[in-house]
Amino acid sequence: MTVIIGVEEALTNVQEALRDKGYEVKTIKNEQDVQGCDCCVVTGSEMNAMGINDTMTKAPVIDAKGMPAEDIVKEVASRM
Repeated sequence: MTVIIGVEEALTNVQEALRDKGYEVKTIKNEQDVQGCDCCVVTGSEMNAMGINDTMTKAPVIDAKGMPAEDIVKEVASRM
């Protein structure tokens, strides 16, 4: 089964790191993009602005603010 990780558009280094680990990555540009994602990675400033903190998704939402890409990959793996 393919795991789909939604990653905010600005986090290109995180997108690349997740792809390197075999995850399918979907770019999040708006709240509709979180649909169908198994997990979402966003910067803290965008969590409420994009409506992701509201019940737009039942998937785990990871706040990437201040975290290096490798730590985010570990966090995603721990939640899957």
